[in-house]
Amino acid sequence: MSIRICILLILLWTAFGGCRSGRDASILPEYDFIPVETGRYTIYDVQETQYTRNTPPVQRTYRLKETIGPAYNDVTGQPAYRLLRYRRISDDQPWQPDSIWSVRLVNNEVIRTENGQDFVKLLYPASDGLIWNGNRYNVFKPNRYEARNVGQPFSVSGKEFRSTITVVAQDDSTLIGQTKRVDVYAHQIGMIYKERTYLQFCTDLPTCLGKNQIDYGIRQIYRIQTYGKE
Repeated sequence: MSIRICILLILLWTAFGGCRSGRDASILPEYDFIPVETGRYTIYDVQETQYTRNTPPVQRTYRLKETIGPAYNDVTGQPAYRLLRYRRISDDQPWQPDSIWSVRLVNNEVIRTENGQDFVKLLYPASDGLIWNGNRYNVFKPNRYEARNVGQPFSVSGKEFRSTITVVAQDDSTLIGQTKRVDVYAHQIGMIYKERTYLQFCTDLPTCLGKNQIDYGIRQIYRIQTYGKE
């Protein structure tokens, strides 16, 4: 091999190999930011506020428990897990069945079926700025999901989780309303925080236009309380 060819190969390796290693530093290839394993459970403290015009906001607090049930094959023949959801107002009450969803890992996608609709909650390997269509299995219009703060710590109710991923499905605020859908996942734990905000602002009176006065809507915040395996 001539000296000229050797120099060319070294230059190519430096240009492509060096840049790739620097870019990949923020990529997390692990497949366990949403662990899928029978018996895993997570309990959330949920704070819900409902807004209606000319009435005080109505606040509700309760606890929600999600437990991953036994595996089964879905209609496509893919392995999936039932997600058993329970709810109660306080610790001295028994858990009451709330709903049954499902979760599955297909190739590099974590898919949750919620109320009969599939959503791609996370895409692996995760990296800052990674974008995908969370609605690609639905007939809805595409929904742009974006991964942010990959590998960064996140605190919930005084507890710090060292390595997390924030997924933003929507974060819009205009003169007529606000919509926010954000999930945070912790390494080897799963979802630790969720916010759902759907607000409609008053627009039919000159005195309220542009002042973010809430006409109606709802805000829900989920914070992890505990987790484990049964």
